[in-house]
Amino acid sequence: MTQAVAPGQRRIALPAYLLVAVRLLLMVVLLLVCVPLHYLWKLLGLDRTWPRIFLAGIGAIAGLSLRRHGKRVPGALLLSNHVSWLDIPALSHAANSAFIAHDGLAQFGLLKWLCDMNETVFVARHKRTDVGNQTQAIKEALDHGGTLTLFPEGTTSDGTGIIAFKSSLLGALEPLPEGAVVQPVALVYSDVPEVSWVGEEPGLDNFKRILARLRPVRVDVHFLPPVAGDDLANRKTITAAAHDAIGAVVG
Repeated sequence: MTQAVAPGQRRIALPAYLLVAVRLLLMVVLLLVCVPLHYLWKLLGLDRTWPRIFLAGIGAIAGLSLRRHGKRVPGALLLSNHVSWLDIPALSHAANSAFIAHDGLAQFGLLKWLCDMNETVFVARHKRTDVGNQTQAIKEALDHGGTLTLFPEGTTSDGTGIIAFKSSLLGALEPLPEGAVVQPVALVYSDVPEVSWVGEEPGLDNFKRILARLRPVRVDVHFLPPVAGDDLANRKTITAAAHDAIGAVVG
């Protein structure tokens, strides 16, 4: 009897490495084009659109094919389930979104540089004394009409369902900035667990495995009705409402 092999343990066939190399080369070329244009736009005081174009391009090169459902609320705080690193280019493309990320990512120079260009807001849950500054940074991002996305699961799931949302991740959003809109978003991939990044699989292996695929990675992006009424009372009610809404679509 043949033992089943988890997606993260499958080896990439030698010919597929050619596809990986081509896609990596295209990503580097895209970066070299977008970075100078980003700084030029910044110098001219124009909207910072090139990081979003870069991320959308990364998704396209990786074979991402998305369909939108529902109506996106511009300038909303999006709460989304988290399945893959492809969630980032998917939501950047579908929602023109920047992201709220844990400050641990800021320790990696290249990654922080890329995140800063996309106006990522870094938060530190363990630094209670800095909550006020973090709240102000999020408020300013939303006030400028920007869309921000937070993944309240705090990690990735296998895509067949969702795991518990951590209300603590919304600590910097309590109280919620006046006028802020919170909108749940459900990401539904057609090839889970082929695409998901879970278990002990190293991030680089997952990245290469997805780039080695010949088939497109199809994802449906569902923009759900904003959280409203009593569900906006505090971070626990917000995460509970978003969890139920997203779970009804994904699960």
